[in-house]
Amino acid sequence: MDLDDRAQFPLRRFLGMDIEDGEPGHAVARVEVSPDLLNPNGVVHGGVLFTMVDTAMGKATLSVLDEGQLCASVEVQLRFLRPVAGGQLEAAAQVVKPGRKIVHLEARIHDGAGTLVATGTGTFVVISTTPG
Repeated sequence: MDLDDRAQFPLRRFLGMDIEDGEPGHAVARVEVSPDLLNPNGVVHGGVLFTMVDTAMGKATLSVLDEGQLCASVEVQLRFLRPVAGGQLEAAAQVVKPGRKIVHLEARIHDGAGTLVATGTGTFVVISTTPG
């Protein structure tokens, strides 16, 4: 399985999540809220926001790694600021400190009106796929 195949994981397809990267160390995940993404209280399930942040952080991390390196989340924290019941969500992640073995990131999620709805921080480990 190559990296392009990995980028199309089933949860991403279910959420309808688009992911784009810009300059190295940055990535954005977008989701259009549907009724399937709401919790019993009628607002977006926290797991949707978490998945957006985790995925954007992974993409941002990959953009600063060397060929033959992958990454995995070690720790992600999310602070929910306000509920969202519909519209579009955008999670923007950026690398704060790239390291040889650990990468630190921040993320912000905004709704379609530009209102900040959550913030996050994360730590990703760098994994070498080549021996040595």
